[in-house]
Amino acid sequence: MRDSNIIKKFCNFIFGKHKSNTLPRYWILIADMVIVIAAFVLAIFMLYFRDIGASGYDWSRIWIVLAVYLIAFLATRTYDGMLRYSGFLDIQKILFSCTAAVTFLIISKLIVHQIRPEWSTLVYPRYSTLIYHYLITLVSMIIMRLTIRRLYNEVYKNPIQKENTLIYGAGDGGTMLLRTLSQDTASIYKVKAFADDDPKRVGIQINTVKVYSPAEALTKSFIKKNNIKVMILAIPSLSEDRRKQIIEKGLALNLVVKTIPSFLKWMDGEIKSNQIEDIKIEDLLGRTPIQLGKENVTREINNKVVLVTGAAGSIGSEICRQVMRYNPTKLVMLDQAESPMYDFQFEMNNTPDFKELRDKMAFVITNVKDPVRMRMVFETYHPQVVFHAAAYKHVPFMEENAYEAVFVNVFGTKLVADLAVEYGVEKFVMISTDKAVNPTNVMGATKRIAEIYTQSRKGNTKFITTRFGNVLGSNGSVVPLFRKQIAQGGPITVTDRRITRYFMTIPEACSLVLEAGSIGEGGDIFVFDMGEKVKIWDLAEKMRKLAHRPEIEIIETGLRPGEKLYEEVLANEENTIKTDNEKIMHAVVRKYETTDVDNMIAKLHTELETCDPMKIVAQMKVIVPEFKSNNSIFSTLDKA
Repeated sequence: MRDSNIIKKFCNFIFGKHKSNTLPRYWILIADMVIVIAAFVLAIFMLYFRDIGASGYDWSRIWIVLAVYLIAFLATRTYDGMLRYSGFLDIQKILFSCTAAVTFLIISKLIVHQIRPEWSTLVYPRYSTLIYHYLITLVSMIIMRLTIRRLYNEVYKNPIQKENTLIYGAGDGGTMLLRTLSQDTASIYKVKAFADDDPKRVGIQINTVKVYSPAEALTKSFIKKNNIKVMILAIPSLSEDRRKQIIEKGLALNLVVKTIPSFLKWMDGEIKSNQIEDIKIEDLLGRTPIQLGKENVTREINNKVVLVTGAAGSIGSEICRQVMRYNPTKLVMLDQAESPMYDFQFEMNNTPDFKELRDKMAFVITNVKDPVRMRMVFETYHPQVVFHAAAYKHVPFMEENAYEAVFVNVFGTKLVADLAVEYGVEKFVMISTDKAVNPTNVMGATKRIAEIYTQSRKGNTKFITTRFGNVLGSNGSVVPLFRKQIAQGGPITVTDRRITRYFMTIPEACSLVLEAGSIGEGGDIFVFDMGEKVKIWDLAEKMRKLAHRPEIEIIETGLRPGEKLYEEVLANEENTIKTDNEKIMHAVVRKYETTDVDNMIAKLHTELETCDPMKIVAQMKVIVPEFKSNNSIFSTLDKA
């Protein structure tokens, strides 16, 4: 305890006495010169420790060594750096200055010896003394700086409680990560071991850290013995299946599992400690990310005016981000939600990639069911491509507010589609949902009616529909809900243990929209190969594991009105045709005549004016005969 207090007092004296906790430069220079003197004395003692008398004249020749080293330090400014931040560049500077000094002394002694041998003996120490002195000075100066740096970070500053860490992957990624964590005094990770799949690496040591096989390292006994708390996955090139296996193994051992980004995201070819990322739920869903082409999208968007409705939503905003990367002439972003739109505008205006493109962006606040304002938007900007993402999407809300669901999702879509035809839009891409297939709720039925209407339009405008399932992390989706419930201490609520859903990421969903828009020829409905269905109960359990909250309970609450146990991408009577992209399929669906659709929509509008939800939904079921209500007040309208 007493030693610790002495060290703290020393650190307070060194760091706390001066403004900004910074030593004056001349103090560092004086300290370096003291090292030069001490190193000279130590070199002589090391060379002549058995007979100091044999050192002879070396003692009186220290002045030339001091002079040359002082000039070298002044020339290279070795004293300029802040000791507590000493790093590789400071060590390089010390190495250069000391090497320059000893080189000058040796060469000049050789020259003087050739000219006047007696002067060489009179002025210079022995060669062996110069070499020993150089090595001692170099090492001592480096040790002084590194010691002060460690004292500052571990004693003077509040010491960081480090977590014992296992790095999975002893290749380039893991090795560079170890080096980064070792050099970063602010890092919270203390690397205790490596694990690697390659048997050739098992047993070797990397900077004194041993590499183990996964069978040995990922065991309860090993984790307990080494008190390991964190596992960092440092193999960016892992396959999705293997990555998922390793993550789940780590979680099963109650480890905090983290990862590093792909090599492409490293800064200047090096990994930084602040790039270590938390594992996302997407990493545990076992889906290979969809990679879509860019050539077709570039052709459709480059140098064109693009309108995105619902631009402040999770899907609409990502469409906007991706569209901007294809250099449109103008991107018109439209939404009725003022606060989200304000936040999105701030983001787009301050994103480094988009800062210089502000003149190509326009932000519009309006509602897609407002005919006057929407006409003004089309008249002002004359969009050539429209991505229609504006819609109400929450199933329970729409069961209770059928009027609004129909007004926005059906007649808002109708208004935008009609204006697209009138103003000669080249392509109109509508974002639909798998809930439109054999709908069991008002929301899904409104999206199916919107599909029917846009698909029946004739003219030069090409109407394309994209259908996909749930999007991870989108506003109001199950993942943010579970995160909120976990943060509040639970319970996590799942409507039914058997319920399943398809999932994709927001970037994937929006890439699909852009790709479908580019390959569609009009009247198309595209569906996405979304992989395997995910049980929501399993999703909740995995999120609980990621949060390391095993005590939180998962409970069933019962299916909500209009909710399905499982979602479909295609209706029973529909088929699919392959496209050039194996992940995108063309749905073969029932065709409707324009006149028939217009008549049905007109009747729906008449019922809408009554504001009677039973009459509105009854007409919806006429338009969409496969619409069968689940567990809601509209079930009585279903035909036996």
